[in-house]
Amino acid sequence: MKSILIIGMGRFGIHLATRLSELNNEVMIVDKQEEKITPLLPIVTRAQIGDCMDENLLRSLGVSNFDICFVCIGGNFQASLEITSLLQELGAKHVVSKADREIHEKFLLRNGANEVIHPERDEALRAAMKYGARKVFDYFEMASDFSVFEVGTPESWVGKSIRQINVRTKYNVNIIAVKQNGKVVPVPSAEYVFVQGEHLIIAGHSKECSRLSDFK
Repeated sequence: MKSILIIGMGRFGIHLATRLSELNNEVMIVDKQEEKITPLLPIVTRAQIGDCMDENLLRSLGVSNFDICFVCIGGNFQASLEITSLLQELGAKHVVSKADREIHEKFLLRNGANEVIHPERDEALRAAMKYGARKVFDYFEMASDFSVFEVGTPESWVGKSIRQINVRTKYNVNIIAVKQNGKVVPVPSAEYVFVQGEHLIIAGHSKECSRLSDFK
């Protein structure tokens, strides 16, 4: 369980607060508008109505006591930048700021953000990969060149083992799990025999994983 501060209750902030609360974290939310705070009161630990561009308000929150501080301000980059900077000055342990444009990331990182996230861009890339590739059922980019894919098992692999296919050496990817009929087999052994209709969870270089997804 972590102690988390979320500033800005736009759509992303609401989803973030809801899910983090469901995962049993201690979540405090802050927004200037009471109507955005009220629906979340039953699920979050604490809530505060106020403008976090006010240094005194931020100071009163005790930002250094939170494990992570999220800045989820949308449509007002100046506010996001100032709040990010103030959080760093007030001793926040880890600041994650939301950016709407690529150029904003550079300024946020220079002014106190430890990490910057691009929810709309990342979801668009994920959707493009999922719906644009032939056999990709899900996709998660862990770094600019390393991803986790859920792909269909190539038909030519069915009835053969991981060792026989020599997956890691030949295709330069790792099979980290197999999904079949709603069940997951984590880290299958080299003797695992592929079955028709199952899904493979693979990890590796994004291009290698994408290439495998189109393999028959």
